[in-house]
Amino acid sequence: MSNVAKITLSFLLLLAFAQACAQNANNQVDLVDVGRSLMRGRKLTRKDTVQLKGGKLHISALPVAGYTLQTGFAGVLSSNFAFYTSEQSGANMSNVLTSITYSQYKQVIFPIQGNIWTRGNKYNIQTDWRYLVYPSLTYGLGGNTSTDSGYNIDYGYVRLHQAILRTVARDLYVGIGYDFDYFWNIRQIDPPAGKTDFQRYGLTKTEQASGVSAHFLFDNRRNPINPVQGTYLNLTYRPNFTFLGSDDNWQSLLLDAREYVRLPGSTHNVFAFWSYDWLTVGNGNPPYLLLPSTGWDAYTNTGRGYIQGRYRSKNMLYLESEYRFGITANGLLGGVVFANAQSFTEPSSGQFAYINPGYGAGIRVSLNKFSRTNLCVDYGWGTHGSGGFFVNLGEVF
Repeated sequence: MSNVAKITLSFLLLLAFAQACAQNANNQVDLVDVGRSLMRGRKLTRKDTVQLKGGKLHISALPVAGYTLQTGFAGVLSSNFAFYTSEQSGANMSNVLTSITYSQYKQVIFPIQGNIWTRGNKYNIQTDWRYLVYPSLTYGLGGNTSTDSGYNIDYGYVRLHQAILRTVARDLYVGIGYDFDYFWNIRQIDPPAGKTDFQRYGLTKTEQASGVSAHFLFDNRRNPINPVQGTYLNLTYRPNFTFLGSDDNWQSLLLDAREYVRLPGSTHNVFAFWSYDWLTVGNGNPPYLLLPSTGWDAYTNTGRGYIQGRYRSKNMLYLESEYRFGITANGLLGGVVFANAQSFTEPSSGQFAYINPGYGAGIRVSLNKFSRTNLCVDYGWGTHGSGGFFVNLGEVF
């Protein structure tokens, strides 16, 4: 049986079970309830609540074997830890996401990413740590590279990004951080004939960037794992300096804006909008592997429909919209349809000359109804025959 057939059959079985459990729409169901009911031979639904207790930890863990464009077949153990630091009205949900992946391409991927709110939302602590051994593909620079131009590169990568923000008004925060990135054993594997864009840009065995960062954040979402309404606006300026250990002096500016609208207003269906603009400003050149690139946002989610690293350049503009809707009344299954577009500056002119669209659909399975954490399985299509599965623990944005 093909992978697509197996996935389809699994979701049909889940759908049948979900419909059987959906007699009472007020009883929300997740995969834990499904497992308990199957093991006990009768319907068992944990008591639902809209108020999570301060300090109570809600864990969503998922050991799976799967397939994505950038990893091939892979074994993954992924966990999401969600909690509130207080029981005050309007408290934001904190979450920590981590996973360990070993892939068909001998990749090792180990991130620890946290978004923690202190009591009263006074401070927001942002963590992005990663360790990667990462054979992968690169296609050169610009927004018009061909699918035939891809070839393998290999490297190790350590990323240590840490920031702390303080409230200055309701839902408005400012703060500072420190960002360190180090790549080692960088090498091209069977590159095409002639000089590659990586070589022309500056291929070295190591790349290092070290800089401070300034953060401006507006966030009135109460549940960042699966928002049903609200606005998110994050502006990050990162100057890197040689006196801090960076290979070069360079600056980047990131604007991440999201809006969530209930539609219809009486449901949990959501129209979500995302703009992700990643720019190199001023003088200096970022390392090749830190250039704005498809799928290299914080949670590697931009550009569904394209393999990670498909497009790369000094500046990136990105737009996406998604409609999230329920399938079963008990909340076990939902679906999405989405469309996106990305554009990168050309290395010769610095102009945004090409737009690369993507679109697709996906299924949502509730893993933890209390934190509203979903297993997200999407299939996306891009141009020139690009396409594949994209899997997340928690919503894409």
